[in-house]
Amino acid sequence: MFVIIGYVVALGCIFGGFAIAGGNMAVIMKALPLEMLIIGGGAIGAFVVNNQPKVLKATMKAIPMALKGSKYTKERYMQLLALQYDLLQKARKEGLMAIENDVENPHESPVFKKYPAIASDHHVVEFITDYLRMMVSGNLNAHEIESLMDSEIETHHQEGHAPVAAITRVAGGLPAFGIVAAVLGVIKTMGSVGQPPAVLGAMIGSALVGTFLGIFLAYAIAEPLAGVIDQKMEEGTKELQCIKSTLLASMQGYAPATAIEFGRKVLQSTERPTFTELEGHVKGKKAPA
Repeated sequence: MFVIIGYVVALGCIFGGFAIAGGNMAVIMKALPLEMLIIGGGAIGAFVVNNQPKVLKATMKAIPMALKGSKYTKERYMQLLALQYDLLQKARKEGLMAIENDVENPHESPVFKKYPAIASDHHVVEFITDYLRMMVSGNLNAHEIESLMDSEIETHHQEGHAPVAAITRVAGGLPAFGIVAAVLGVIKTMGSVGQPPAVLGAMIGSALVGTFLGIFLAYAIAEPLAGVIDQKMEEGTKELQCIKSTLLASMQGYAPATAIEFGRKVLQSTERPTFTELEGHVKGKKAPA
């Protein structure tokens, strides 16, 4: 929602200011379709050439998500920490083998079903169950599991950053495509030097729309979009780091209530639940037998 609001404000202020200053919007509107074809078509073509299919697919998936509000809320994090508490508490009371069915079939697990925001996120569920499975097997120590977690989180970060880098490269190229459109407009104008000054002025104005449009699309549309995708990607990484800290603390012998404190402290202060809020949430949802 805020992304849409930001775009509306940018468009309103830029074009509104131009109109208030006495600018002729008809010149821009007349030139807009052709300039968009040149600049937008060139940018899209370069974007396709410059990225592998998996990056193109990830970018197309990331853009709609950027327009939505963040799913990483305090409520989600309380569910995440409470889920881990329930699993670790069950393992502590009944032994690690007691959570084997929960790990192998999380979608059928009554523990996971209590926390739908987490259970519906395939990647997070997979991350939790993979490392709980390693803990149950007992073949790896805490340092080895930490190394594996770091490698997976780094891979997740790199994959999430690919759409950001792709859009940022497009933003960097858009002003140049705007210049290309402007140069083409000047070439067209030079071919009509015999026309009256009023006609030539309109043609030059249309040509300059290309330069304006390239800069506008780069710094008011594409680059801010890359920025918000980057921030959402960082939030996803932070969630995995929360899981990592909690599970590693449990492996080092801390009680579940203390282990989730390790995870809680990793979260950003704006979404981090307080100790009292988390304690109340956990006590309000006792783990099933």
